[in-house]
Amino acid sequence: MATTRITKGSLAIDQILFDFIEKEALPLSGVSSDDFWAGFEAIIKDLTPKNKALLARREQLQAQIDQWHTDNAYDLDAYKAFLSQIGYLEPEVADFSISTENVDDEIATIAGAQLVVPVRNARYCLNAANARWGSLYDALYGFDVIAETNGAEKGKGYNPVRGAKVIEFAKNFLDETFPLADGSHSQVTAYAIADGKLAATIGDNQTTLAKPEQLAGFNGDADKPEQIVLKNNGLHAIIEIDATSPIGQTDKAGVKDVILEAAVTTIQDLEDSVAAVDAEEKVEGYRNWLGLMKGDLTEVMEKNGKTITRRLNEDRSYTDLAGNTQTLHGRSVMLLRNVGHLMTNPAILVDGEEVFEGIMDGVITPLLTVVDLQGKNTLRNSRTGSMYIVKPKMHGSDEVAFAVELFERAEKLLGLPAKCLKVGIMDEERRTSANLKNCIAQAKDRTIFINTGFMDRTGDEIHTAMKAGAFVRKGEIKGQTWFNAYEGRNVSIGLKSGLLGKAQIGKGMWPKPDELADMYKSKIEHPQAGASCAWVPSPSGAVIHAIHYHQCNVAERQATLQAQAVPSLDDLLTIPLATDTNWSDEDKTRELENNCQGILGYVVRWVDLGVGCSKVPDINNVGLMEDRATLRISSQHVANWLAHGIVSESQVWEVLKRMAKVVDEQNASDPAYRPMAADFDNNIAFNAAADLIFKGASQPSGYTEPLLHAARLKLKGYTGD
Repeated sequence: MATTRITKGSLAIDQILFDFIEKEALPLSGVSSDDFWAGFEAIIKDLTPKNKALLARREQLQAQIDQWHTDNAYDLDAYKAFLSQIGYLEPEVADFSISTENVDDEIATIAGAQLVVPVRNARYCLNAANARWGSLYDALYGFDVIAETNGAEKGKGYNPVRGAKVIEFAKNFLDETFPLADGSHSQVTAYAIADGKLAATIGDNQTTLAKPEQLAGFNGDADKPEQIVLKNNGLHAIIEIDATSPIGQTDKAGVKDVILEAAVTTIQDLEDSVAAVDAEEKVEGYRNWLGLMKGDLTEVMEKNGKTITRRLNEDRSYTDLAGNTQTLHGRSVMLLRNVGHLMTNPAILVDGEEVFEGIMDGVITPLLTVVDLQGKNTLRNSRTGSMYIVKPKMHGSDEVAFAVELFERAEKLLGLPAKCLKVGIMDEERRTSANLKNCIAQAKDRTIFINTGFMDRTGDEIHTAMKAGAFVRKGEIKGQTWFNAYEGRNVSIGLKSGLLGKAQIGKGMWPKPDELADMYKSKIEHPQAGASCAWVPSPSGAVIHAIHYHQCNVAERQATLQAQAVPSLDDLLTIPLATDTNWSDEDKTRELENNCQGILGYVVRWVDLGVGCSKVPDINNVGLMEDRATLRISSQHVANWLAHGIVSESQVWEVLKRMAKVVDEQNASDPAYRPMAADFDNNIAFNAAADLIFKGASQPSGYTEPLLHAARLKLKGYTGD
């Protein structure tokens, strides 16, 4: 498609983006059009050469590492010395503690679940922001934490047997988290507030909380409250009482629900979960973020024959024990993930070249946030005047320093207070993991978040050591030496750098949104590991995961971990190579099928439909939340096995074509889906998936974006100007 552009100096801006900024963003900012475009041009012109130099440095280091592995058998001591010699390993900076200021409590001190959603999808944006509070009864009833056995099936209507099990689970949660001095919440026939304490009637007696300080307040009359507000480990839970409601009628005390403070924070995402290859798609995301910041984003949808308008939730309030009205934030505090340093985007041309998308995001997204930073909205996101930008896919401390420089320039252009643009450092690239302390030091007065991301990090692990040898099977990678060192070093270095009480330390996504029972059993390991937040795939998942932050006091756990030694760098640098590659043909085929089916299932939706994150059925028809990170690990793994002769090109092609037919069948009910097997040679999505494998070893850091973007732009008929 042809593109109409507006010229501003050396910039040629797509009309769609230009109109959005001129008509929707600038009028709220207080910055004039001339000043904005002149300042934006200066930032692009100044920082583009630096961005190019950083990418060239990545390629230089990778070429040196490839050559070393070609010339040398892997030996840890020699390898580590080589990495130091070429500057891949940086001399470690002196001890320090971050000095970030004006951070909202939800990020600095409150531990809880975190949602990540594509900001191009307004419904997901709103659902995530509103997932700060969620019904425990609904989350339990609708998912498999409560087994569908012994008459407890979900069915089409309400099943009282299942409902009774939900209530039993919830009352057990209250007993474990907010225990009574005597008896159980399941025995209570009435709740009241008396003399500043909870009064729970059991038979002819009254009891109170074993820890009276857990009572925060109530709504309604003290002798007959409608809500009882409790607090534990910084998180609230609300017992809702209405004896006239269908559920309340079945409860001794008239309890109709237990509401949990769930997704305390949300990452609205412009990166891995988004397909945005041009101005049209970028503006969709930008417009939704602006709506979130203004507080007026809405989405109209049809549900059960009714028209529903979704919007941001208002704040909650309650009466405290002194009789004062207190306010609880009604929405998740939102972070915004920008793109990294690699990709360019045709939305803006500078001297005929596409702008670096990270620079574009780094200026435009703060512009869209001015309304919140200056408190010109009614539903504020940050009450401290900060914007939280998660910055992905940075390699080493120089790249963090570049992000900080970009933020400084954006603040000056927009007339914002210094250091109001905070940075979340995603520890998902090997060079960042190995130099994490130095990376945090470069942003020590802006850091509000670090995390681990197994999928992207593994993709970079494979790509960096592509020439070293064949990797273990994908399912075994987490069991290798490097993985525990990676996860442990992230938390330890973060705590020793002063993040406790000032910033989030996060862990990765639970990938199976329909299998919350397994999540409930296992994801407690994240707060126990010292993570103050961890990613969940849905609002219901956030409610279930919130239970873990009641079970584990993260601040106490972090204080213990802070005193422990940092796990070994040697362990981190131990490459997970297979010691025995004598796998059976059946094992190899199964590995290829698993990887290729996942690649195809994700790529076909990304390229053809522009869907960057969705529940994609795996080879066993288990729905997995997939984004580009899962694509990166799968494509790099097959590329590695190809490079070392574990599998052949003909084997991969055979499996790809066979799995394409499987994916076609899995998507047969979608009228917008275009089958791949009908014409392999001319199907853009199928060939993009194949390129990710066969060209995987030559892709920058093993990233999938360049090939995906090229395929989608081709499908859209993009011709530039």
